[in-house]
Amino acid sequence: MRAMRQVAVGFAFAVGIMAALCGSRSGVEAASAPESAVSNPTWARDVAPILYRNCATCHHPGGAGPFSLLTYADAKRWGAQVVTVTQSRYMPPWLPEPGHGDFADNRRLPDADLALLKKWFAAGMPEGDAKVAPVAPVYDATWQMGKPDLILKQAEPFTLPAGGTDVFRNFVFPYPLKEGHSIRAMEIRPTGVGSAAQVVHHANVLIDRTGSFRRRHAADWRGGVPGMEILLDAGNTFDPDSHFLFWKPDTPALVEPEGMPWRLDAGNDLILNIHLKPSGKAETIDAEIGLYFTDKPPTKQPMLLQLDRDDALDIPAGDAGFTVEDELTLPVDVEALGVYPHAHYLGKDMQAWATLPDGEKKWLVWIRDWDIDRQSVYRYKEPVLLPKGTVLHMRYVYDNSAGNRRNPHDPPVRVRAGNRSEDEMAHLWLQVLPVHADPKGPDPRLALEEAWMRNRLRHTPDDRVSLYNLGAALAGEGKFAEAVPEFQRVLAVVPGDAETLTALGAALDGAGDWRGARAALEQAAGSATAEKQQVCDARYDLASLDLRHEEMEPAKTELRAELAVCPEDAEGHELLARADAEAGDLDGAETELREAARLKPDAGQVHSELAQVLGQAGKLEAAIAEQRTALKLAADDADGWNNLGVLEARAGRRDAARGDFEQALRLQPDHAEARANLGRLEH
Repeated sequence: MRAMRQVAVGFAFAVGIMAALCGSRSGVEAASAPESAVSNPTWARDVAPILYRNCATCHHPGGAGPFSLLTYADAKRWGAQVVTVTQSRYMPPWLPEPGHGDFADNRRLPDADLALLKKWFAAGMPEGDAKVAPVAPVYDATWQMGKPDLILKQAEPFTLPAGGTDVFRNFVFPYPLKEGHSIRAMEIRPTGVGSAAQVVHHANVLIDRTGSFRRRHAADWRGGVPGMEILLDAGNTFDPDSHFLFWKPDTPALVEPEGMPWRLDAGNDLILNIHLKPSGKAETIDAEIGLYFTDKPPTKQPMLLQLDRDDALDIPAGDAGFTVEDELTLPVDVEALGVYPHAHYLGKDMQAWATLPDGEKKWLVWIRDWDIDRQSVYRYKEPVLLPKGTVLHMRYVYDNSAGNRRNPHDPPVRVRAGNRSEDEMAHLWLQVLPVHADPKGPDPRLALEEAWMRNRLRHTPDDRVSLYNLGAALAGEGKFAEAVPEFQRVLAVVPGDAETLTALGAALDGAGDWRGARAALEQAAGSATAEKQQVCDARYDLASLDLRHEEMEPAKTELRAELAVCPEDAEGHELLARADAEAGDLDGAETELREAARLKPDAGQVHSELAQVLGQAGKLEAAIAEQRTALKLAADDADGWNNLGVLEARAGRRDAARGDFEQALRLQPDHAEARANLGRLEH
C-alpha cells in the first residue's frame, strides 16, 4: 500500500547567521594560553592562534564576517572591537550555559584567552616576531571539500529587492539521477551575490521524497515559491526528517557523522528553504548545492523529535515573563545526539532537560539570554543515553516588554505564534538514535513518532498533520485497527481528502476489512479534487487489493488506468507484470518489467523478477543476464544466488550452478532450497 506520511516543515527549523565573529572550526574548545605568554602577549605568538582557531572561519575575505582577521594589520585595525565583543562574550557566538550540556564545537573562549586578548590590547597590540606566527588558514572561494560528486543548480535566478521586509523563498532542486546515493556531506553556495553574509540569513534543506511540493507548484516552482512553512509528503515508507540539514554562511559544509549518511533516490527533490534580508541594493540569488557521495549505506537510523507549544503563544504587550512548557515521554531507549532550540525575538530564557526513570535530571541545554541571530544546532560531545520512560521537558520564557532590546515592536504589541520573524515560535528539536531495540521488531522510530504525535494532539486535538501521522505510525507498527479512527478523524477535518482516503483504505485492509478498504480507495480514485499522483496511488492500491483477492481483470484494468495517467511509475509496471504473469501472459509481463527496469535501473528486485519471467518463457540466456544484473545490485542476496543456480543448471552449466548454490549457502547456511538444489546437482 502507498499511504503517505506527511511532514510539516517550517522555517522554525533553520539556524541563524553569526552576527560578527564566528566560531571554532576545530570542533573543540580552544586551549587556554600558557601563563608565560600572558605576561607579555604578542599577536604572532599568542593572539593569532586564538583568532585563527575561533574567528577566521567567518572573518576572512568573502566570509560571513564583516571584516577579515587573517593578518596582523587586520587584528590591529579591529582590535578594540575584538576585545569589546569577546569580553562581553557576545562573540564568539555561543549561547548555551556552561555545565548544562556537554557540547562539541564549543565556541566559548576560556577565561585565560579573554585575559590574554585584553592584556594584548592594553599593551598597544604589539606584533612580536612575525616569524613565529602560525600559517594563516586558507579558505577556498568555491567548494570547501573539493569538487562535489553532484552539483545541483537553481532552476532560475531570483532577484532580491533592494529594500523591504525579509524574504522567505523555497527553491526546488530536482535530483536528476536514475540511481540512488547515500550523501555523506553537502555544501551550499548562494552564488550570484557579492557577499552571502549580506543577504543570506540562513537556510535549511528539505528532502521531498515524492516531488509533492513541485507538483503543487507546477507553474511557479522554477522561480522559487514564497513562504516560511511548507507541507511535504514523506513517501510510502517511514522516512522521518532525521538530520539537521541546517546551513548558515559561516558553515563550509554539512558533514554527517560516521554511519549516518542520508539518502537520495530517483524522483526526490531537495528544497532550499532560505531566509533572505535586503541589503540596500538589488541582489541576484543563483544557488548551487554540492553533494558528496559515499558507497557506505547508513548503519544508524536517527530521528528528530520536537517539543513545541506554539498553540500556547499569546503574549500580552508588556509581559516580561510569559512562560510555556511541554514534555514528552520516551517509549524506547535512545541516545540524544544534538539539540536545537528555537524562538524569535521575544525569546529570553530557554531550558531543556530530561528526567530519567530513576528521577535523575540531565540537562539538554540552557540558554539564559536567547538571541535569534546567534542561534545554532548544538551537538553533544558524547551521545546522551535516555532510557525508556525518560520525560523530556522544555520551558521557554518570553520578554515582550519595552526593556527587551530585541523586541521588534516599539511600543510592544500582543504577539502570537506565526511564521513571520515578528511572530513567535516555541520549538525544541532533539536528534535521537534508538538503541537496544529488537532487530526483529517494528522500527523503533515508529513508536517515537506515535508518542510525538499523541503529545502534539494533547495541545491541538484537530491538527490534521498530527492525526494523519499518528495513523501512519500506528499502521506502520501493525496497529491497523487503531489507525482507522485516526484517519477518520482527519476526514472529519478535511472531508474527501484523497490522500487520507488512500491511507484509510490501507489501514482497513490491514485490519481485515477489505471491502471497506475498496470503498475508501474507490472514493479516493474518483476524487475530482485529487492530485494526479494521489489518484495513481489510490488506483495502485486498488489493484494490489484485487490481486490479493484473485480479482485479476479488475486489477489489470486499474493498473492500466493508473499507468495511462502516471506512465513513469515503475512500481505500477512491476505490479502489472505480476498480474500478467499470473494470467499466463509472459510477453506482457516481460514488457512491463523491462519498462520498470528502465525507470529504476538500480532496483535489483525488478531485474530478478524479469529473470524469472524470462526463465519461464525459456529465454535462459537473457534470464541469466538479468539475474546477474540483480546480483550486482545485491550481492548478499542468497535467494538471488539460488535462482541464478537454477537457471545455470537449466542451461547445462553444472559447475557454474554448483558455485551459485554454494555462494547462497555461504550467505545463508540454512537456505534449504539451495542445499536441496546442490544435492540434486551432485546426484
